[in-house]
Amino acid sequence: MARRGVFITLEGPEGSGKSSQARWLVQRLRRAGHRVTLVRDPGSTALGRSLRRALLHTSAELSPLAEALLFIGGRVQLVEERIRPALAKGRVVVCDRFHDSTVAYQGFGGQLDVPWLDRVGRAAIRRVMPDVTVLLDVPTAVGFARLRRSRDRMERKALAFHRRVRAGFLRLAKREPKRFVVIDASQPAAAVRREIEMIVSSEFGVRSSESRRALRIPHSPLRTP
Repeated sequence: MARRGVFITLEGPEGSGKSSQARWLVQRLRRAGHRVTLVRDPGSTALGRSLRRALLHTSAELSPLAEALLFIGGRVQLVEERIRPALAKGRVVVCDRFHDSTVAYQGFGGQLDVPWLDRVGRAAIRRVMPDVTVLLDVPTAVGFARLRRSRDRMERKALAFHRRVRAGFLRLAKREPKRFVVIDASQPAAAVRREIEMIVSSEFGVRSSESRRALRIPHSPLRTP
């Protein structure tokens, strides 16, 4: 069987700090000598960047179903253009949001049929799913207190929507405990970083020494649950 890289996603509700933690994790892995690809969803492809503007940075009103299908379309391109080739080369892929965000936001938050949306989303990306998903959980009020004044379309949705999103993420984590690890993101950023490092260490076989700590992530087969 061909060897594949490792696929790590960071998920969380608004204000969880996942984007900054994803960038930190990539730097940490690179310092340890790993070849790492950082991507964000939507984004990281020409189509993804266009969809990001349309989905997050306009005042247009979209139905939850339209949002979901646009997010899924961008994700298909991201997988085929960036993620699958990187994994095939044995790289570590760190992705800021992925399939679970669509299920949480448009499924639980937008009140679409969650099982249907989950099936469609997985089928569209040909079941390229993460080896581990780090869920940075934060209470809705705490997360919103951290947001900048200029908010995107998702951030401007009602608090009730965002409470459903958070609850949805936690339900997904409970449903797939072997893939998800939940971190309390209301902690200081440094404490969250320590927990992320412990998770990656535990999941992928880190070795420590008095002189240095190196994240040694072995190649693993591409997960297709």
